[in-house]
Order: sequence, then C-alpha cells, then structure tokens
Amino acid sequence: MTAPSPGLDRFHAVIPAGGVGSRLWPLSRAAAPKFLHALSGSGESLLRDTWQRVAPLSGEGRILVVTGRAHATAVREQLPELDDANLVLEDEPRESSAAIGLAAAILVRREPDVIVGSFHADHVIRGVAAFGQAVRQAVAVADAGYIATIGVPPTEPATGFGYIRATHALPDVPGVLQVDSFVEKPDLETAIGYLATGDYLWNAGMFVSRADVLLERMRVAQPDLVAGLEELAKAWDTDGRDEAVARIWPALPKIAIDYSVAEPAAAAGRLAVVPGRFTWHDVGDFATIARLGAAGRPGQLVTLGEADQVVADDASGLVVASGGRLVSLIGLRDVVVVDTPDALLVTTTEHAQRVKQAVEAVRASGRGHLL
Repeated sequence: MTAPSPGLDRFHAVIPAGGVGSRLWPLSRAAAPKFLHALSGSGESLLRDTWQRVAPLSGEGRILVVTGRAHATAVREQLPELDDANLVLEDEPRESSAAIGLAAAILVRREPDVIVGSFHADHVIRGVAAFGQAVRQAVAVADAGYIATIGVPPTEPATGFGYIRATHALPDVPGVLQVDSFVEKPDLETAIGYLATGDYLWNAGMFVSRADVLLERMRVAQPDLVAGLEELAKAWDTDGRDEAVARIWPALPKIAIDYSVAEPAAAAGRLAVVPGRFTWHDVGDFATIARLGAAGRPGQLVTLGEADQVVADDASGLVVASGGRLVSLIGLRDVVVVDTPDALLVTTTEHAQRVKQAVEAVRASGRGHLL
C-alpha cells in the first residue's frame, strides 16, 4: 500500500478558468471561451477534463474554480459537483496573480494550513497517473515551505512556451530541482539550444504552495495587490462580498503570477520544479488541436463538431464544423477551416498563431459582436 503523501490531506486544487482564447476564434469567444469546448478528443470540455484530473488528488469538495461572472451558468452545468462556495466569480479579468491569489486568500481563511495547487482549465494532459505522481511530489515539496512548479521535459524546440532553467537538485529531495530562472518564449535558434543542454523544462504554469507562503511571496513584489486580496477574502464568505468586490477588484494590479511570485521566489532560492513525466499540451491554437486529433498520424484530417457535415478528398489538417452547412475540402494539406453560423475562418496550421491578428482586425472593423 502506498504511503500517503505529506500535505495531501490539506491540499485544495484551484482551477483558473479564464481567457478568451483569441487564437481559437471563431470557435472560442468571450461568451463561450475555449475551456468550455471539447477539444481534447475525450468528448468532455477542457474544464471537465481538468476537474476529473485533479479530483482524485484533492477530492471534489476541495476544488475551487475561478472564472468570469458571465460563465457562471455554463461552469455550473459542466461541473454539477462543484460547491457553490467554491465558485469564485470575477467581474472582469485581472490576470493570474489576482485570480490565484484571491483563491489562496479565501482558502487560508477557511483552513489556515491549506496547500493550494493551481491548474489551468485549458491544458490537455495524457498520462494521468504520472500527473498525479508529480502533483503529490509537488505537494510534499510545498509542505516543506517551498513554492513548487511542475515543468515538462521538452520534446521539441517549441517557441510558443516559456521555459524553466534548473541545473541543481534540491537538497534532500530526490528528483526535484531548484529553479535557476524563468525564460520567456524564445526564438527557434534559442529553443534548439535549450533542448540540447538538457537544463530546461517547459513552463506548464502549474504552481503548488502553502497558501500563506504564496501570499507572503506575492506580498514582497506586490504589497498593494495582496492587501486588496486579503480584504476581499475577509468579506468573501459574508454578506459584504458584493460591496467589497465592487470597491476593490477593479483597482487590483494586473500581473501574471510568474512575475509576482515565481521569479522572485526563484531569485530567493525558494522555488522548486518537479519534472512531470506526462504528455502536456497548452491548447493555444488550431495547430495544437490538429496535432492532438491526429495522435501522431501525419496527413490526417481531424474533424470537430458536426463531423457528418464534412466531405473531404485528399485533405489534411483540421475542420471545425458548427455552421449547419456542408463543408467540402479537396486536395488541401494542413488546412484549418472553422465554420460557425456567423463567421468562417480559413488558414493553415503553419499560420495558426496569426489568428489573433484576424481577431484584432475584426475588432477594428467594428464587428466586436462577433468576438
């Protein structure tokens, strides 16, 4: 029988479910962002997949979801097991420091010794057992007072991810590394160099920490932010919540948790990374969805939505058919076609990252209602 992991009995999972996913337009929109869509091939939404991945570790009653107020109904429908007290609604997005920091501040008031782990709602992970092992190891590291992150050994010189440089083992913790630094998304030549050294991991954006430690680290870099979050948390489970949110939330600084917590903790030697031996995908564009659907079989045409509305001859890439009409492709390689009732996108997997530019053009044209 496996011994229980230190700290796991105090572990709560936090799922930040935000972001429009502009590179997945017109499928992902402000009213129906990507985490609400089934994009992994499992038949479930990305949000539901995330829930099912973390629930065996924390328990269903210890999962807190942070999302926009506009998505409350959809989130409740997809996660009927979610306790109402564990649904945290943002009036407007204020970046990951505010979302994760508020969750930590709320939970530490409910349970002073709580350990929190943050897992984004738009990632695809294959190898759930290995994921669970990495989280348990990260919880044990967090129980010792470190902030832990889970990094993924790179399999290719990807330019769309940030990287973590880690060259030394954490003292007395086998298999865990001390983080030297975080690195922003590199160009291709730099990414090739990272892969060759073996000193870098992909930054998967997963953080595990005692809630009080996370807030204290954040306080060093962003004292005003933490003061606001703690005032919000004090009112959260009371009748004064709405007044506090209206007064405090709009003024909170917008900053990613990499900058408010991870980088300062790394500089102080208090950030550890657990290498995750699982397959990880950040579903950031249609090229990623095409690769996921092809499952390593090049030359495939992946279809989502109304598959019976797609007719293809000698075509590969991705078709998302939800416009209610027939989509026919002939002799096209690595194409991306996204057909919706009010907008049609046609591009290639090579240019999938440029969809965000199309979104900006649509906004500039005065058609913001399509976003």
